[in-house]
Amino acid sequence: MNDQPDIDEAAIEAARKLFAGACDFIAGAMTAEQLPPPGLDEVAFAGRSNVGKSSLINALTGRKALARTSSTPGRTQQINFFDLGGRLVLADLPGYGYARASKARARAWTRLVMLYLKGRPCLRRVLLLIDARRGIGAGDCEVMAALDAAAVSYQLVATKADKLEARELAELAEDISAEIAKHTAAHPDIVVTSARTGAGIAELRALVAGLAAPRQRG
Repeated sequence: MNDQPDIDEAAIEAARKLFAGACDFIAGAMTAEQLPPPGLDEVAFAGRSNVGKSSLINALTGRKALARTSSTPGRTQQINFFDLGGRLVLADLPGYGYARASKARARAWTRLVMLYLKGRPCLRRVLLLIDARRGIGAGDCEVMAALDAAAVSYQLVATKADKLEARELAELAEDISAEIAKHTAAHPDIVVTSARTGAGIAELRALVAGLAAPRQRG
């Protein structure tokens, strides 16, 4: 496993241009019936509550409020879909685990997320965010097992890396490497990021852009 993918400058620049362009809200879904019909390929951002999904999406797109951020876990209460330049759809999923909401509401979010992850035909990859301070938890392993069973490709992204020292990050990479070796649908590389410092953001942009439809000419 490589804890920071080696990506060339041309790919990084092409990704910068893609993410600097239009990124428009399409729909929000709180039930399966509200999911937009499959169209463009999708990349989903998943993770436990308060892992930093919204902050990461905002950092990737260079926007301050594309995805809503909050210090209160569980504020994202629906799957939010964004059209990235007419070439890819980004899906921001509700966090699993702790949420400041009723248990019934949290269970409903979890059911919707799992239904989406296992049954979305246009889903190219899931970016499974892991808080670098906490590592892989039981809820993360449950999602990984479900994605393995559904044969959905996913890649682990460590967030909040600025909170750890270099030695701690190296230990985290070793722990993640040992875990993903057990999972059939997991991508072998992880990306270590910090929305606050920008670490790993350009590399993650390039990886996501590599899944986008080719740019239309003419």
